[in-house]
Amino acid sequence: MRYIIIGAGAIGGTVGGRLAEAGHEVVLVARGTHFEALRAKGLRLTTADGTSTHPLPVVDRPDALELRPDDVLFLAVKTQDSTAALEDWAAQPVAGGGTAGELLPLVCAQNGVESERLALRRFRRVYGMCVYLPATYLEPGSVSATCAPMTGILHLGRYPSGTDETALRISADLEKSRLLAPVVPDVMRWKYAKLTNNVANAVEAATGVIAGEDGVRLAERATAEARAVIAAAGIEVVSEAEQKEFRGDKIRFDPLDGSKRGGGSSWQSLNRGTGTIEADYLNGEIALVGRVHGVPTPVNDVLQRVANSFAREGRAAGSMSVAELTAIVDAEVAE
Repeated sequence: MRYIIIGAGAIGGTVGGRLAEAGHEVVLVARGTHFEALRAKGLRLTTADGTSTHPLPVVDRPDALELRPDDVLFLAVKTQDSTAALEDWAAQPVAGGGTAGELLPLVCAQNGVESERLALRRFRRVYGMCVYLPATYLEPGSVSATCAPMTGILHLGRYPSGTDETALRISADLEKSRLLAPVVPDVMRWKYAKLTNNVANAVEAATGVIAGEDGVRLAERATAEARAVIAAAGIEVVSEAEQKEFRGDKIRFDPLDGSKRGGGSSWQSLNRGTGTIEADYLNGEIALVGRVHGVPTPVNDVLQRVANSFAREGRAAGSMSVAELTAIVDAEVAE
């Protein structure tokens, strides 16, 4: 199978690079300066094994590539960019007849739980992927993912549920590439569990990498609220104990130079000045479920609003104090 990595940023670039290292055929899809850097110099991938450069094929639009029946589309853009990407790729012709939406498997390797639903409107074969892969993309052409002994853990399954031979083949290819990829029949159970932790991304984006007690406490308030909402909605999730037991010592963060890790995906979006952030599909997802089921979500309401204002106004990641953000949350809770 050939892998078309739609969104060759932190996650897409790492998966694409690792697949290429294992001998699999990979095409990267990127935009702007990242596309130009990848085309000119290749993908510079730093892992626990060191830094290597991969001169992979790269395109900046679907019609620059002829799709084949053995292609797998790997969607790794942020969820706020999913609709545009899905519209662009679903109608693309596949050699021999038919379109990508009719014929090709599409894997949603993204935070949140909305992209799979968006994809299923346009693609007949949709796969969810719960991504546990700490990675960084701040500089065009360069991606870093230095976890070891495995680079990441990627639970994979059909959406809305089930497994099939394609999922098993994708898993086998990933596991040859230093990426643990268990195939599960209930992948959204894993993705909802990760969502309840990802709501803290907005705290990190606004106040910086969470370290002190006050920051940890605010993040815990957001995740506790998210878990309560998910429970009220009757949505089944993997427990923290099950996640920790599965993860075990399979993955740990090992910076090559001993430096501290930078922020996660939302923090990185602000650092790159993209003008958008995924809060609507993390904190906003919790707000949505809460409103449907009559459960107030004041903490996540504030975090969604603040994160969006940071992106819209071009504010620097970490430029708000934890005390200031906590005060805004407390005022919302008191209303």
